[in-house]
Amino acid sequence: MKSAYEIAMERLNKSGPPPAKLTDEQKKQLAELDSVYAAKVAEREIFVKGEMAKAAASGDYEAMQQIEKQLLSDRKSLQTELEEKKEKIRDAAKS
Repeated sequence: MKSAYEIAMERLNKSGPPPAKLTDEQKKQLAELDSVYAAKVAEREIFVKGEMAKAAASGDYEAMQQIEKQLLSDRKSLQTELEEKKEKIRDAAKS
């Protein structure tokens, strides 16, 4: 007897199209995007840590909170941008 999980997975596999096969070049492009965006995030974090240190030194805790919020926002936007670019590469594989 199958579990509810197994039945759900079978339905999911039947309803969705099979995943596209990526070429070696597309895999390389995806890896390159991951690398580039990891570097962008790291660069942003280094900059923000410097700004946080300045704000902490001056005792401006409100500025520290704003900087932290900005960093989170930047990370989200970079992640969204990365996923959009990856999806374009994946879509090209489906064509």
